[in-house]
Amino acid sequence: MIMYIDYIDMYRYNWFMDKIFKALADINRRKILTLLKEKELSVNELLKGFNIGQATLSNHLSILRKAGLVDCKILGKQRIYRLKKDILLAFAENMRRFAGKLDESFVEEIAIRRNRV
Repeated sequence: MIMYIDYIDMYRYNWFMDKIFKALADINRRKILTLLKEKELSVNELLKGFNIGQATLSNHLSILRKAGLVDCKILGKQRIYRLKKDILLAFAENMRRFAGKLDESFVEEIAIRRNRV
């Protein structure tokens, strides 16, 4: 039973990591995160920093929300977005841990595998 729980947790972890990587892969989404770093912004305020339509911006925001990197509150007819810094920091910490594993033995192992192919 414990193995099953570990499998689910690992599955969820990988699913969220995939969502974050997808979200960060686009330059417009990285720009949105940069703009939200300092303060909460409405869709109209965000739109001023881009040369894209509102539907495209909304699609980018949707991807960021699904990745857990931003959240939104509704004030009347406006949607106000904010950066979820805790998720971004957790992702950065995971990447730091991963990079810490890239020692010489890991690099040598990759070289050996390449030579076998």
